[in-house]
Amino acid sequence: MTAVLEARGLGKRYRRRWALQDCTLEIPAGHVTGLVGPNGAGKTTLLSLAVGLLAPTAGTIEVCGGVPAGGAEQLAKVGFVAQDTPTYANLSIEDHLRLGAHLNPRWDRSIAQTRIERLGLDPTQRAGKLSGGQRAQLALTLGLAKRPELLILDEPVASLDPLARREFLQVLMEAVAEHDVSVLLSSHVVSDLERVCDHLVVLVDSEVRVEGEVESLLATHHRLTGPRRETDSLPADQHLVSASHTDRQSTLVVRTEAPILDPAWTVTRLGLEDLVLAYMEVPSADTRRNGDARKPALEVLR
Repeated sequence: MTAVLEARGLGKRYRRRWALQDCTLEIPAGHVTGLVGPNGAGKTTLLSLAVGLLAPTAGTIEVCGGVPAGGAEQLAKVGFVAQDTPTYANLSIEDHLRLGAHLNPRWDRSIAQTRIERLGLDPTQRAGKLSGGQRAQLALTLGLAKRPELLILDEPVASLDPLARREFLQVLMEAVAEHDVSVLLSSHVVSDLERVCDHLVVLVDSEVRVEGEVESLLATHHRLTGPRRETDSLPADQHLVSASHTDRQSTLVVRTEAPILDPAWTVTRLGLEDLVLAYMEVPSADTRRNGDARKPALEVLR
């Protein structure tokens, strides 16, 4: 499978602090990939390295077969919408489209015009007069009209209300289907990822905790509830993800492709948010020794 992004031992250091360290990752082309993790996990740093806004301190990263920002041809392959959906307040929508045409050799004017018309936006209106949702849609339009191979979105709907978020994501999915572009989307809101992503990466402390197609991940992860027991008694084909215990009961999240035959367990499937939270939990010293109780990550996803 062709990779649209490959990182090997990737790291970025600011003086003495590592914002990203020893990150190894391979994201396949042809997917809408969700990137999720707590604050400080290195998500924005990873995306900034992917678009060439930052240079790595260690390791390597390759995007669309080349070095990020390695010349005009490479820049044309990647579209980027930052968290603050940057637009120029004093420029009109039409000014933004002309600027996009000037800066991007693969610019597709018809895509931009069609999207602006479909959104019901006035091309003469200044960006500073647009709502937050409209500015996000304008930024997405500029990214798509580049005709990129990969569109990178860094929490583009973080500041939007639920209705604007839904409209943005709906338009994104329509555009992905229409223009056959790979997408890497960072978000803290798992419900947004569940709505649009078919591939998932959970990044915690620069480490890829889990990566794969969403459908496969949900099919192979289970919650086990039953009488309290030590987790070292689990079968070898059941990988322990997280565990919690009361005096009488154990609740485990495991990953396995084999059927769970132990009648003592009540087995339930996980939703995407439960799965993500299980991998975001930070193991205590006891957990590292015997898979016992885990401490929650510094931030939940909502």
